Amino acid sequence: MDVLEFAVTGTHIWYYYCCQREVWLMLHQVNADQDDANMDLGRFLHEMTYARDRSKEITLGNIRLDIVRQEDDEMVVGEVKKSSKYLTSARMQLAFYLLELKERGIAARGELLFPKERKREVVELTAELEQELATATAAIRSLAAEPRPPQAKKIALCRNCAYKEFCWA
Repeated sequence: MDVLEFAVTGTHIWYYYCCQREVWLMLHQVNADQDDANMDLGRFLHEMTYARDRSKEITLGNIRLDIVRQEDDEMVVGEVKKSSKYLTSARMQLAFYLLELKERGIAARGELLFPKERKREVVELTAELEQELATATAAIRSLAAEPRPPQAKKIALCRNCAYKEFCWA
């Protein structure tokens, strides 16, 4: 794969912090099991939670924002997750969206929303997060250029992964 052929997305960033093998599989169009129960749950939460705010979901370039709303004089971007278990991945994905908006001249702050846990966390884009995103984006591009996926490593995520049959069959 030519590393210049694709736009890095928030999904790539999310999985980069969870499982780099999964990122490679996505980049090389190896599709996950679409009937996986965890994927169904994610779709359900996406469609059913924060229904009033969902009407404000937008796609901008290579990013898809779950919730966008105006609060006083500030734009707020909400990202809905089923669990706060992978908080670093969620923070970095939302920071990626905030950076993409910043690069288009749009200032915003982020909120991670965990409806099942009734939790929310504010995410602000900092210089440190911008640097970490630059590093992660470069690593994802390098990963895409590799002819084979990284070696499979059993991690906690494997149990609920839609790629588990591919990695462990």
